[in-house]
Amino acid sequence: MRLHACIPLLILLSACASSTPSLEERVSRTPRVTNLQRASTLPWSDGGRCVVQEASEPWAVVVERCFGALDHDRIRFHDPTGRCTVASAEAAVLGLGVCVLAAPEIVAGAVIITGVVVVAVAIHEALEAHELRQLYPEEAGAVHGTKAVPREAVAKRKPQLEPDPVGKDWQPPMPPEPLDRTRHSRCEPIPVKHRGGDDAHNRCADRIPPNRYPGHDVLVNGKHFDALQVGVRVLWEIKTDQFDTYSDFLQAQVVRDQVAELLEERDIAAACGCAFVVGVSSEAHKAAVREIADELDIVVTGCER
Repeated sequence: MRLHACIPLLILLSACASSTPSLEERVSRTPRVTNLQRASTLPWSDGGRCVVQEASEPWAVVVERCFGALDHDRIRFHDPTGRCTVASAEAAVLGLGVCVLAAPEIVAGAVIITGVVVVAVAIHEALEAHELRQLYPEEAGAVHGTKAVPREAVAKRKPQLEPDPVGKDWQPPMPPEPLDRTRHSRCEPIPVKHRGGDDAHNRCADRIPPNRYPGHDVLVNGKHFDALQVGVRVLWEIKTDQFDTYSDFLQAQVVRDQVAELLEERDIAAACGCAFVVGVSSEAHKAAVREIADELDIVVTGCER
């Protein structure tokens, strides 16, 4: 049986075998958070980036897509039940590992990890960002248009944060001044509607990277970027100026203004662990920007207005 053919069955088994959660668990835990918490117990060679990207999918899909990102030097799989035996010797290691990890309840001894597992950086930051949104949701509410509870009300309702009792999903208490967590939360790209009515520009921004959130900019640390590229942490700024039609004076002025803004955006992206790419419509525009800031990564999109 091919590995991909097993995935729907694994998802079905996971749904059927899991115990029914309490109302409190259904409210407080989303599938994404559950997957992140489960993945936090495993060693990852990519810092957990694949898991964070795929965490909204069913757990079996996360396992199948991110299995290659595990630190395989530190993890071994066994099948005490015999139900994960695969017919194909070629896919034995991959099939066994995916099957064992995707099981609703991992049998004791099925996964053996050497050394101490430190939560991968990307997973740690994603869980911290989720916790911050639960405690202080007014910033996220302002972006998504939802009604949020004022931070003062949260402070009055819960003046002292303590770990949940044993048996519940524990997350570390918030410090009195969550500056680092605020920074991590603001670095998480938030999709927001494209600004302005420049349809040609917006179509280019959706098509060229390509944009992970078509029809949307992304807000990162208070700054709007035109696109977040699918599959990677790369932020894009798209310029669709009719640069070749400008006079020499206007070209020089436009480039000076643009470069100052682009360097600021590059620094914001870098501080949040993202690469930054500039898309321009012509080779002349690219060359003019490069004359002032050759450190920028510039791509000619060919987009026309």
